[in-house]
Amino acid sequence: MPVPTSAARVAHLLGTRDPGVPAYRWLGDGLRLLIADGRIPSGHALPSERLLTATLGLSRTTVTRAYGLLGEAGYLVARQGSGHVATLPLGTARHGVGGALLPGADNTDDVLDLTCAACRAPAGTAEAYAAALAALPSYLAGTGYATAGLPELRELIAARYAQRGLPTDPDQVLIVGGALAGVSLAVRALTSPGQRVLVESPSYPNSIDAARRAGVRLVPLPVEPDGWDLDLAVDTVTAARPVAAQLILDFHNPTGGLMDDAGRERLAAALRRAGTVAIVDETMLEVRLDEAPTPLPFAAHLSRSVLVGSSSKSHWGGLRVGWLRVPTPLLPRLLQARIADDLGAPIVEQLALTELLRRDPGLHAERRDELRASRAAMLAGLPAALPGATWVQPAGGLCLWVELPEARAGQLASAAAEAGVLISPGPQFAVSHGLERFVRLPYKDPADVVTEAMRRLGLAWRAQQEFAAGRTAARPRPVVA
Repeated sequence: MPVPTSAARVAHLLGTRDPGVPAYRWLGDGLRLLIADGRIPSGHALPSERLLTATLGLSRTTVTRAYGLLGEAGYLVARQGSGHVATLPLGTARHGVGGALLPGADNTDDVLDLTCAACRAPAGTAEAYAAALAALPSYLAGTGYATAGLPELRELIAARYAQRGLPTDPDQVLIVGGALAGVSLAVRALTSPGQRVLVESPSYPNSIDAARRAGVRLVPLPVEPDGWDLDLAVDTVTAARPVAAQLILDFHNPTGGLMDDAGRERLAAALRRAGTVAIVDETMLEVRLDEAPTPLPFAAHLSRSVLVGSSSKSHWGGLRVGWLRVPTPLLPRLLQARIADDLGAPIVEQLALTELLRRDPGLHAERRDELRASRAAMLAGLPAALPGATWVQPAGGLCLWVELPEARAGQLASAAAEAGVLISPGPQFAVSHGLERFVRLPYKDPADVVTEAMRRLGLAWRAQQEFAAGRTAARPRPVVA
């Protein structure tokens, strides 16, 4: 049976009626936004017309007409014994999550994709876009180019840095088309081909590739499942004297590690002595799930640091808006490289993110609760799925970095695909080679989906053990996020 949505909750979510809009249109549009946002999830039952009529103080005809509009638009279906059930157009809540990420991928709704550590849009996203479109006409008289970004968005981001203990002038903020674009821009602007760049291993594969495309020489810095070896880090920086260091210090992707202030100060001192610029990816920063110390931004320890932020994990990947917090002396180099790259991020997306940041600069509370439940489901299912595997539970981020009892990550990924679940083997996160004992498992899906994924993963683990001798690892699916 579909989960019921009470009339009282619908009334609360709808808020005050707009007297300038016909009642049926106000109700229909409001419910459509609530379903699109996920505040009334697809598959949940809407209140009966009678209950909603009484709760909202509207006529039965008004509610019937509003429900009719929802049905015509594909946001509601009538089911025998269940009444009216929320749904999404095209009949799938996963549209744009499978093959749309990788054109040509032959995904079906039955395949569970754990190669992408990103969530659906939070409640309020559709409303933010509606507000952005309402504000757009005042920008149409201009050229539409905003190389550094919209002033109001840069001010909000600068204020967020100040809240974290790092005073920031809005002029230090440069809006870009996502965190990966920001990392790529910083590497290109601050390095030259052949120079050394320190890169963590494991790390986010696309960031590693961004450094490779810049033609630099990669210097790997091993990151263990329980964090960074600071002695090794200092020694590596001292010996290599890299021109730049790509780092993920806040809920590291993929290990989930969080470097404390003492570690940051020690690493910063080594980078300062070496004359190294730090490029710090803070994409996962806002995905804080447990109580944990909140370290200062790395730029508070090393002023010569470019901080890279993004809305992709805190809000939604589809926004494609990221930013750089740049030390003032480095701004001319970054701006010049930006102009050669592109002329600015899309205006509508910047306006939408401005609306979202005004309401909630961090992770939405409902999303945090969902992620905690999904993580708990994964932790409950892993011991049976992968007997003998080990992991460190992170205080934030979107995934577990799981060490297998045997070096069979590639074979497991192949067997898992046959079982209907896609995973990313450890070697994809390595700077050069190794990590065959590890897999990254995101818990970004609903808890029941994660539970099913763990069941399938268990089947895959047993299958690859039975046929290990004859099984070869297939080419792994690219890591998207």
